[in-house]
Amino acid sequence: MISIFVFAAAGIGVASIASRVRRSRERAAFDPALHGLVPRAQLDPERAGPPRTDPGHDAFVEAVLGARRGEWKQAAAYVEAAGQDWDERWSRLEVLQELAQEDDDWLKRWRKAHPESGDAATVRAGLMVHRAWAIRGGAYAHKVSQANMDTFQRMLPDAMKAAHEASELAPADPGPWVVMLTAARALNYDHGQFSRLFAGLQTRAPYHWAGHLQALQFWCAKWHGSDELMYDFAKRALAAAPPGSVLPGVYLYALEEDEKRTGKRLMQTGPEAQEPLLAVARALATVPETDPRLPGLRHLLAYHLTRCKMYEAALPVFRELGPWCGAAPWRKGDQGPVDAFDEARTTAALKVAQAGR
Repeated sequence: MISIFVFAAAGIGVASIASRVRRSRERAAFDPALHGLVPRAQLDPERAGPPRTDPGHDAFVEAVLGARRGEWKQAAAYVEAAGQDWDERWSRLEVLQELAQEDDDWLKRWRKAHPESGDAATVRAGLMVHRAWAIRGGAYAHKVSQANMDTFQRMLPDAMKAAHEASELAPADPGPWVVMLTAARALNYDHGQFSRLFAGLQTRAPYHWAGHLQALQFWCAKWHGSDELMYDFAKRALAAAPPGSVLPGVYLYALEEDEKRTGKRLMQTGPEAQEPLLAVARALATVPETDPRLPGLRHLLAYHLTRCKMYEAALPVFRELGPWCGAAPWRKGDQGPVDAFDEARTTAALKVAQAGR
């Protein structure tokens, strides 16, 4: 047996040792079923949520296969089928932008056949931004080579011009405005210029998910804002969102940005930190289960509730997630997603049980 004096010499107190031993025993004896959780053996790190039926899947496959043959009509039909569900329409436009990065011959044919198409023009503008960003990369500015940064900056004005042209062809569509917001961040727009662009987006789609995520990036400290401005923007989105909207999840992405920049794994635990998270939890409870963004947002919510030591609020979210643990929050550290997810839900369950004794 190792003497406690060895631990004392290492700066580890007897009380700390006893606490660690107790926690270890509790975890070893932990039975997930007693807390409404699935067994550890059923945890699935391959998916964030259950498989779902996508009503647009067949059209998506046709668009992909058609584009690879150099055909554009399937892509046009795929976007048009989204109607004025602007979040879904943007999601489909993004798919086409990704396809065009591989080969844009089909897009050129679409543009030539229908120069009046706002969808084709939006895909082209988004593609221009994607290509510029591919050269820059996702690193912080000081880690990007000057040559790549210069090329990036030269490409963006044309992309912004293309986005404005797309907005003229499709004046009701917020899609071109999402492209503008993305380009504006890199073009170093000032706060007033950016706010006017964002107002253009909101006029068309006040709760647009992708548009708000792009705006959040503008207001964060690593771009043109600060922690205060970023959180102010996220809280305003949280307060403005109607029931059933995923928009409150923007606040979770603000927490992600803060954690990534500062490296802090723990959060403050006072009312100022807790109240917005509880508001997000209430809001996400109204989102339809069919929304494909919901599982990922639930994972972020569970992760940040645990960071904030809000175990009573976190436990129901872990129950809703069930066996699915294949999401980004559980891949951050040295642990695999199963271990990280299981440790977080176990901590939440045990803390809630202890509080109830």
